[in-house]
Amino acid sequence: MKTFYMTLVALMATLGIHAQGWPANYDGVMLQGFYWDSYRASKWFNLEAQADDLAPYFSLVWIPQSANCGSGRSMGYDDLYWFSNYNSSFGNETQLRSMIKTFKSKGIGTIADVVINHRNTLTSWTDFPVETYKGTTYRMYSTDICHDDDGGSTYNWAVGQSPKLSLSNKYDSGDDWDGMRDLDHYSSNVQSVVKAYLDMLLNDFGYAGLRYDMVKGYAGMFTGIYNTALKPRFSVGEYWDGNANTVKAWINATKVNGEPTSAAFDFPVRYAVRDLIASNWSARAKNGLVGDAAYRRYAVSFVENHDTEYRSSTEQQDPIRKDTLAANAYILAACGTPCVFYKHWQAYPTDIKMMINARHIAGITNTSTTVFNEYVATQCNVLKTEGAHGTLYAVMGQRANAYQAPAGYTEILRGYHYRYLLSNSSNVAWVDLPSGHYDDVQKARLTAVSSQPGAQLVYTTDGTTPTAQSRKAASGTLVDIPAGTTTLSVGLLVGTTVSAVITRTYEVSAPEAFTPYDITINVNADNVGWSRVNFWAWDDQYGDNFTATGTWPGDAVTVAKTIEGRKWYSRTYRITKRDAMLSFVFSTASGSPQTVNVYDINKDAFLEIATSKDSQNHFYVTDVTPQTPPAITTVTTDTHRRPTLWYDLQGRQYSHRPTQPGVYINSGKKIMIR
Repeated sequence: MKTFYMTLVALMATLGIHAQGWPANYDGVMLQGFYWDSYRASKWFNLEAQADDLAPYFSLVWIPQSANCGSGRSMGYDDLYWFSNYNSSFGNETQLRSMIKTFKSKGIGTIADVVINHRNTLTSWTDFPVETYKGTTYRMYSTDICHDDDGGSTYNWAVGQSPKLSLSNKYDSGDDWDGMRDLDHYSSNVQSVVKAYLDMLLNDFGYAGLRYDMVKGYAGMFTGIYNTALKPRFSVGEYWDGNANTVKAWINATKVNGEPTSAAFDFPVRYAVRDLIASNWSARAKNGLVGDAAYRRYAVSFVENHDTEYRSSTEQQDPIRKDTLAANAYILAACGTPCVFYKHWQAYPTDIKMMINARHIAGITNTSTTVFNEYVATQCNVLKTEGAHGTLYAVMGQRANAYQAPAGYTEILRGYHYRYLLSNSSNVAWVDLPSGHYDDVQKARLTAVSSQPGAQLVYTTDGTTPTAQSRKAASGTLVDIPAGTTTLSVGLLVGTTVSAVITRTYEVSAPEAFTPYDITINVNADNVGWSRVNFWAWDDQYGDNFTATGTWPGDAVTVAKTIEGRKWYSRTYRITKRDAMLSFVFSTASGSPQTVNVYDINKDAFLEIATSKDSQNHFYVTDVTPQTPPAITTVTTDTHRRPTLWYDLQGRQYSHRPTQPGVYINSGKKIMIR
């Protein structure tokens, strides 16, 4: 009986740990793997391809809501399907599962964006999808919608139907949002469907944790209910509020048996950093969750996200417009769990890698002790964090270089308006250049951080472990990293003993030359009977306009070429950047009717306008490049010069017989030239 009791206690303790929303003493860093409209950059296969580069620095990657949201592109916040359709704007289900599996194999957990405050519908205000998953059918009803949804508009619509529809008799337990139907989480059916959905994400797809969207929209106790049922190791809520007390109140509302079941994004510290920058780092920082010892474990700090970033001139949002690097230095040197914004990672990978390396070498976790406002002066703000292996000072501001650290600290890193200084008691060798691929030769600075008098550095560049007989270097020495692969290992030498060996691997190559090239886009409008096609073209990622006229509806093409009895309206575009991809809208007359948007093309294409339309009455477009020309079945070997125009299988036109071997179209026949 005693043995059983001890086992039961241990089991209950384990369950309690898993239900507590965020682990204590956690040393990981999260990456937000998307930004607004990052449809290309955040495709599942693009993120998966970066796994090796991400793994040394990020333990978690938060990705967009991954299910289908209906027609058109979506960032996932108009969620529609939960169980049955995972063909999203970022890729298909196979690609999603592959990415999650690859991340897991590299030690990266994938965080799901969970949108359960509201849900989209199909054709009316209340027709949610009916979905079957593993033999069970899940559906929501009008009675699962909050009674006061959309300020009463949904109720007024529902009672006006024939027959009359009923909503829940429960009012919204949080903020109302008029974009979609607000779900009534008091409903046992809603709770049942949500639990099944989250179970699928965690235990079928393999997500490591959950990011709950818009948790202001429903009571925090429901997050506690869901997390207690599913026990995710990582749970973080988006309670968008700059008041630390209200965010703490939400965390408290998720408690079960006295323990929080979720972390929260530290919006208060984000706004504190924004205000520090506005003061040129001269003010005293306001408190965030990270400033409270009782809540820093549950604080996921960040500088920018998809809702605060600058999106466009018409969607300014609330961005941090300068000192982005210093802002990241602030959160990466402090307690809490930092979450790096994808755009910042793209723009400053080397600096951010070095900051994360410094965080790890000091042994900083989410529950470490950070003293904010350790030093405040004109254009300078300093914080100090005591890690498990050393104490790290972070200095931010235009006068950061003037700051004199206390005795016993060595500078290991500096950049634009920031510095890191590590306690000599850490006794480590430091290399400021992180591992990775570089397009040109580099220099790595070696620094001895030691409390031992006379400590030296020894290093090798061939992957072997340095010994007392290896090459020696004074602290501050720059080591050349040439083209090719270099494995740099550096150790701290005290007397005849080498310790604290640190290894970095570099792949250095000259940047590949890029030669601009042309692509031809061919459009068939036979299905819709257009006699001209307007081409509106742009680069979706960079915003470059590729339309010659520069005004809607774009460049008109009225002359078509005929291939196997089908007419193709064509335009040729110049690709001038390695990663450029063009997007299109096709129309006729003065711009109406038109097609849906066709995204991300960087090679010759044959596109067919279909007769079917989306909800905005725009024609769908089918890519028929692999099947074009579809009606040609006979291949003839050409031994004579023939008249008329020639075309290759990509639709390129030749005024004379091509000289390169290949298959071409001439006079309605497929000709092989050898």
